[in-house]
Amino acid sequence: MNRLDKLRSRYLRDPLPVRLGGLAANLARVASFSQDARHQPMVVATLQESKWFIEWIAAELEKPDTAELVRLQVQIAIWQLQFAQKWQDNHWRSELALKCQQWSQRLLQMSGLQLSEKS
Repeated sequence: MNRLDKLRSRYLRDPLPVRLGGLAANLARVASFSQDARHQPMVVATLQESKWFIEWIAAELEKPDTAELVRLQVQIAIWQLQFAQKWQDNHWRSELALKCQQWSQRLLQMSGLQLSEKS
């Protein structure tokens, strides 16, 4: 069993809300790592892992949520294509961090793991 198969097997053991939470955590890490250009290898690896997570769980979600995750997967692919030319651009990295933080929050809502704020 290769590394990817092991990762998939481990990831799929958790209940769906926990897996969505793991994907949210990955995107929060990307947002944090993107603040420093020296963290490029971690961002690249974490985004690739996030694409795999989406692939492995999308079919288990309701259609609107699946469509939303597919949009995220496409966005990640676009970021990956831009990496070589844009990674050193502080503004681009800031935008990447912001978008990843927004996606992270959305995924936490989708998972049901986020505590609701009481009025």
